[in-house]
Amino acid sequence: MSARRQSWACGRGSRFALTAPLADGILAPVMVARSLAVDEGRLRIEISVQEIGEDLLVAMWGGTRPHIGAVGIALPRPSLRDPSHWSATSSNFTFLGHKEDAIVREVSETLAAALRKNVVVTAGMHWDDLGPDDIDTVARLSRRGMQSIIEQLRDGKNKGA
Repeated sequence: MSARRQSWACGRGSRFALTAPLADGILAPVMVARSLAVDEGRLRIEISVQEIGEDLLVAMWGGTRPHIGAVGIALPRPSLRDPSHWSATSSNFTFLGHKEDAIVREVSETLAAALRKNVVVTAGMHWDDLGPDDIDTVARLSRRGMQSIIEQLRDGKNKGA
């Protein structure tokens, strides 16, 4: 246990890393986590992103009763229409009575294709009395969070972080 190192930071945009020992005392990252939030008016979505090895685990939640309503799993692959572009194949599970399946499908497939990583996304958001415009806002916020993840991970990769 003494060869393991943990570094933690709390708050919006926080990041922490867990490492494991390799040969000769070299530490290799096994998990890097980030958090962010996107909001508009009364609607706020919290997002946790964990890089686990080469894979990505994303949790999205918000509202008055956060939960896990749906899970999306996607893996990258060359596009069937044009193999020079990347796409993704996904499977989704939605708990009875929940409607987050469209969010987890879009987010998992887009992240997998853009980052070329296996991706798991959970989402659970609940606000009372949402109207059609509010539902559109939740979808827009989910996309904004997804784009932030892509930008952060691409920038981190390009900077060697």
